[in-house]
Amino acid sequence: MGEQTQSKEIKGRSIRIRLIDGSQVSGQVNINRDPGYDRASDLVTSYREPFLILFNVTINRSDLEDSIKHKALFLNKSHIIWAAPDDTQK
Repeated sequence: MGEQTQSKEIKGRSIRIRLIDGSQVSGQVNINRDPGYDRASDLVTSYREPFLILFNVTINRSDLEDSIKHKALFLNKSHIIWAAPDDTQK
């Protein structure tokens, strides 16, 4: 018979990230995850996954006049200098 998958509802949390190349990334992460990994800081600092998955992303770079927008972005955590919750984003 067909395989059933259990889906979880996405619980987005806005976050701002600065990368080693100076870019600033703003977007949302899904914090609807296992206990102990359900805060934005848990996702950034956890070594369980080498990539941070963001959605509704805006990237600002000093060498570009306009920002870059992505529906989804897989970000290698080794490129993150700092990350902070962004309560100003809607």
